[in-house]
Amino acid sequence: SADKAFEKFIRHEISKKFPQHQIIGEEFGFKKTKSDFTWILDPIDGTRSFVIGNPTWSNLISLNYKNNPIIGLANFPILKKYYFNISTKTAYVSEKGKKRKLKVNQKVSFSQIKMSAAFHGGLSLKKQKKIPKILKMMQFPCTDALSYSHFAEGKIDVVIQVGNKIWDINPLIPIIKAADGIVTTWNNNDANKGGNVVCSPNKKVHQKILKILKPVTK
Repeated sequence: SADKAFEKFIRHEISKKFPQHQIIGEEFGFKKTKSDFTWILDPIDGTRSFVIGNPTWSNLISLNYKNNPIIGLANFPILKKYYFNISTKTAYVSEKGKKRKLKVNQKVSFSQIKMSAAFHGGLSLKKQKKIPKILKMMQFPCTDALSYSHFAEGKIDVVIQVGNKIWDINPLIPIIKAADGIVTTWNNNDANKGGNVVCSPNKKVHQKILKILKPVTK
């Protein structure tokens, strides 16, 4: 009921300002128009966290132009902070009334990376055994959209997740890219359509992670 109430509110606010725009939401589906602009909504990302009182849940919103996410917002009400981009080159986190520019940890070497990863039941134990190196490197808990946000802040260097829906990842893509991060699927395809997603701070690290993940992408 909270999920639906949040989405109704967000849809109402968007429709007031941009009545012609399309909207895709997790709870109420697709409002189709002829517009090139589409809003993608995840009213509560991290529903399990919300239910048990874990503060890592968020509201995720993206504005897409011709299916490309151009503006993203990840709002964490309990943590009283939100992440957003204002262009393809600039993104911020706002906390306690102060803005900090977001930048991934580009200079980190592969041997020093801090990795946050989770399979959420989307990768069988048999498949997990094919990527023992990843299992060893999973030292940091994966906390829904907050992991991607921490990556954009340079606090974590690699994020690996399975089964992202478009509303899980589209709002975060423009934020990550504006912070100079790399975000693709495990097959190195565009992450806009969701699926299994990996974020890295530079090309060298990204290529190594994709290589290690190869046995589970076939």
